[in-house]
Amino acid sequence: MARILAVDGMPALNVEGPWHLVVTPSNACATPRDLPGEGWIAARVPGTAAASLREDGLWSEAAPTPLHESDVWYRATLSGTGRERLRFEGLATLSEIWIDGVLAGTGRSMFLAREVEADLSGETEIALCFRSLSAELARPHKRGRWRPLLATPGSLRHVRTSLLGFMPGWCPSIDSVGPYRPVTHKVLRGDDVDIASVDLRTTLEDETGRLTVRIELDGVAEGPAFLICDGREAALRQVAPGGFEGELLLPDIAPWWPHTHGEPRLHTVDVSVAGRRIDLGRVGFRTIALTRPFEEGLSLAINGVPVYCRGACWTPPDLVGLPSDRNSYRPLLELAREAGMNMLRVPGITLYEASAFHDLCDELGILVWQDLMLANFDYPTDDPAFREILVEEITQFLDRTQTSPSLCVLSGGNEVWQQAAMLGFPRAVWAGSFVTEALPDLVARTRPDLVVVPNSPSGGDLPFSTSAGVTHYYGVGAYRRPFEDARRAEVGFASECLAFANVPDAATLAECGLTDPASPRWMAGIPRDRGADWDFEGVRDHYVATLFGADPERLRRENPERYHALGRAASGACMEAVFAEWRRARSPNAGGLVWFFRDLAPGAGWGVVDCLGRPKPAWYALKRAFRPVQVTLSDEGLNGLHLHVHNETAQRLDATLRLAFTDAGGRVVVGAERVIEVGPRVSASWSSAELLGRFFDATHAYRFGPPAHSLGHASLIETGTGAVIAEAFHYPQGRDSEPRDLGLSAALVADRSGWALRIATGLHALHVQIETTLGRPLDNGFSLAPGASRLVPLLGTSETAPEPAGRISAINGIEIVRFGPDGV
Repeated sequence: MARILAVDGMPALNVEGPWHLVVTPSNACATPRDLPGEGWIAARVPGTAAASLREDGLWSEAAPTPLHESDVWYRATLSGTGRERLRFEGLATLSEIWIDGVLAGTGRSMFLAREVEADLSGETEIALCFRSLSAELARPHKRGRWRPLLATPGSLRHVRTSLLGFMPGWCPSIDSVGPYRPVTHKVLRGDDVDIASVDLRTTLEDETGRLTVRIELDGVAEGPAFLICDGREAALRQVAPGGFEGELLLPDIAPWWPHTHGEPRLHTVDVSVAGRRIDLGRVGFRTIALTRPFEEGLSLAINGVPVYCRGACWTPPDLVGLPSDRNSYRPLLELAREAGMNMLRVPGITLYEASAFHDLCDELGILVWQDLMLANFDYPTDDPAFREILVEEITQFLDRTQTSPSLCVLSGGNEVWQQAAMLGFPRAVWAGSFVTEALPDLVARTRPDLVVVPNSPSGGDLPFSTSAGVTHYYGVGAYRRPFEDARRAEVGFASECLAFANVPDAATLAECGLTDPASPRWMAGIPRDRGADWDFEGVRDHYVATLFGADPERLRRENPERYHALGRAASGACMEAVFAEWRRARSPNAGGLVWFFRDLAPGAGWGVVDCLGRPKPAWYALKRAFRPVQVTLSDEGLNGLHLHVHNETAQRLDATLRLAFTDAGGRVVVGAERVIEVGPRVSASWSSAELLGRFFDATHAYRFGPPAHSLGHASLIETGTGAVIAEAFHYPQGRDSEPRDLGLSAALVADRSGWALRIATGLHALHVQIETTLGRPLDNGFSLAPGASRLVPLLGTSETAPEPAGRISAINGIEIVRFGPDGV
């Protein structure tokens, strides 16, 4: 059933309350009549109990009070008379709905919406009880065939709730309890015809959109019915009492594209039936298909064009309150778009996001990969009661996202198959029939356009085989493999990859009181796998030592600021190197999603956006790696250095491609440039020999003597404006981070768009870091070629704003360049 936004211009109304809550001992109150008269506090609905207690000063993220051990009650008064339908979009988790002291409904899933009808008589009390989840988990349950280390206790496999809060080392132990999604009500008039369901589907065939609809009403209705979209309409035929169906053909309809490849065009849809106007929101017309068999690696084509999918694994905007409104989602999704991400995966360890999330992904052109909320456990899908809840959960999700063009992949869960396979179980055990048989059938009924993946990862002889299906690739990363492994592994599609303890910028560390990397508070924010004798800071430190020849343990003790600086540079360099390899023309890779998008807690977490919603240096590295128009370099050994230009846009690229090799003193040893044309949505490659027109040991592979150069630099220059579109660097002798005088300088400039920094250098500047008291740099952590200058706008400033202050440094420079009246 497609989502109905409004009928006759009237959407469902929120039950505003005011709401109040009280925490009671488990099973202390059997009914609302037993509730205490004291101890109630104001509650925010939608929201969680932890968020409301936090607002009242009774709960803290630093020392979160357990809530699953107690019962939590909410109550509010609804004014009105007559029959109304109450809808509860999300109740976490073991819930009871009481209307004027009478039990009207119960729920055992955090992921299901519930509806009840009630006869209002002036002032009606709504009470919600959330029973102790700890008491439920402590009951005797049948044990699974395996017990994962990811989450505890093992009885979680029987309960439909998020694993957030149950994963030691991955996220804080914050208990999600309460009506975290909206509670709405709608008047039911006895003489009215009510809408039972709307099935709305879109297809795109040869630039013609096809919109089909079936309406079912509660009651018999006469009169004309029409389907309306994009200023065009078609009459619907009545096929049964209260049933209408039909289709609307839309020639030359503007299709929906991911933002990296075109415009994400949406079109409003209305249905007029039985004298009522039904607002069905907006739809997009697009096709999605596999470009090769899944077993060879997932590869998607949108509207017939292969799309390189890149992005991150999504986490909620706020782990405490679990907000579901547009204002909470929008800033983060805009950061994802700005970084060039065209896909986000909602992993099975989290929760299904609200409709506002999918609406914004539709608008912003961000593809959505959705896992079922199944992760690592041996779930009892053969148990009829469990299976019934799971099927209803999937059905509800597909119903409310039926018209979402951004939704493209539905996966049967996260690391369920991998967990069993790694413990030695045979395929017959881990390749469950529910996700291979039942799930595709469920999807085909409502969203036949989606790609169904049985599990993440899956597809090969073993679920985690890197070259088949989809994989979770941590070769570069957790397994500390060299960059060459990104090619050797022949990754087809990485639905997870590149987990590092990414260091936030200095301002966030100071604000969170995390400037000392040797402190217990710092270490508490480092993610780790339960049971492992290493953590992800050790992973990052390995690459600090490998890339920069530094001793991270010594720096941690003696120079924390430099320890942080090199850590920021290392994780960013790893990400840029791997995605440069994966986007190479001959690479089998068709996508990579970084683990995670946003931190769940303060500190150096997996996220590329920190706990305050600010981009980390790793986010800027991905922004460079994900550019739709991009130049990358690959070391092909005896075949020299290869340059790869990618143009994913719908327009032809006219540019100049420059290649220069410089020595340690910044002098150009040899260089070349060429005017190029690259067609829309294609890539092109050149070897260094082809551009230079002669032999030059660009990769120092032949080793006929000391290397003639220390840096290779490629740049893509826009024809006409001379603007640098993209740059790439190659270090045949490694990255020399020894501080020296670079001749680094900076000047503030201002125009009608706001303030900017003109940064210049004499020698190669490695990982230039901008710290500013006002605005956010358009780019950060970038490198500058010898003798280069760059204008970096400070976003969020204006020509009337105060002059920003701050400082600029590079990890291989001795200078700290201050700017502004009070440079810090």
